Amino acid sequence: MTRPVNDLIAIMARLRDPENGCPWDVKQSFATIAPYTIEEAYEVADAIDRVDMHDLRDELGDLLLQVVFHARMAEEAGHFAFGDVVEAICDKMLRRHPHVFGDVTHASDLARSRDWDRLKAEERAAKGADDTSALAGISRGLPEWQRAVKLQKRAANVGFDWPDHRPVLDKIEEEIEEVRHEFENGADEERLADEIGDVLFVAANLARHAKVDVSRALRGANAKFERRFRAMEALAAMEGRELASYSLQEQEMLWRRVKREAS
Repeated sequence: MTRPVNDLIAIMARLRDPENGCPWDVKQSFATIAPYTIEEAYEVADAIDRVDMHDLRDELGDLLLQVVFHARMAEEAGHFAFGDVVEAICDKMLRRHPHVFGDVTHASDLARSRDWDRLKAEERAAKGADDTSALAGISRGLPEWQRAVKLQKRAANVGFDWPDHRPVLDKIEEEIEEVRHEFENGADEERLADEIGDVLFVAANLARHAKVDVSRALRGANAKFERRFRAMEALAAMEGRELASYSLQEQEMLWRRVKREAS
């Protein structure tokens, strides 16, 4: 039998009960729970990447618990309850999708994206926000890769964008040359950080033009590196050695061997 969400809400209320609840849950706050919320979102993404539907079910439950946890703390403080969260998101989805729930039509994906941004801007204005920039409202709590892409998408919606990937590739080469110049001229840490930041920002733009999710691509690259590095360690162990005992040249040979065997 499927449990209703009210069961989870009741469980959370019991856990937070000052007299009979769990001491750990009772002492938590929005600030202490926020890192767990972010971690659970990444666990969901990881399960999706692994195409593990059993884990995805469990991780979505963990993420839902985070929403219920925050809503319970807000209810205790007299701010809002879980039902208010559901009502707010339902209203928002209806309002932001007039092409689905209304009679609005869009000529293109770009037109729909611009209309979405316009509706979000109207919402911010209704809340009294005085920032009218096309870049307003992009969370500073996002991972910087994601924030870079969102900034670029917003700029593109008002026409500030390259026409395709080719000038982006040229820009990456230009930015790498600037990094090389800073290295060769003894740049300080701040200058190097600035120039390397430019490289990373343009790399995110390239991914956007290629319609590649930056976070997913980077997770894939991390997983590939970890897989190959562990394979190097295993080869070294087969020879009765620690990987650290190999010279850099020997390690490079192991790396190439692992790449060949993986292809």
